[in-house]
Amino acid sequence: MAVLRAEISADPLDLAAHVALVESPQMGAVATFVGIVRDHDPDAAGVVVALEYSAHPDAARVLADLAERVAVGERAEVRIAVSHRIGRLSVGDVAIVCAVASAHRGDAFDVCRELVEAVKHELPVWKKQLEADGSHSWVGLGGVSS
Repeated sequence: MAVLRAEISADPLDLAAHVALVESPQMGAVATFVGIVRDHDPDAAGVVVALEYSAHPDAARVLADLAERVAVGERAEVRIAVSHRIGRLSVGDVAIVCAVASAHRGDAFDVCRELVEAVKHELPVWKKQLEADGSHSWVGLGGVSS
């Protein structure tokens, strides 16, 4: 197992760069996930126009730990590249990219999904949803709105 990238970045994320990191002659499959900012959310009262992501100082280490955790066990070797954005993102911007390579598609799909779910539930990154009417709500901090 190799975690080749696990980073928190204020810069735009590049899917092709993540795929290039995990590709290898030994790997027959690459599964990817790209999370994109959308214009609505169940926690939002109106139209979402942007998100502001903030991260705990240990978020990159936690991300690496999550990637290593999901890749161990009975699976074949996998190669992982995962990144999460912070800062202000507009609708249509990429918030997370995950690429997982494995010799077989099943492991690539499984590890990619497990990692994205772990990031969603465990990564100390929070988002402030900015709505068209000027209101906002925090997601990941108990749903506090103003």
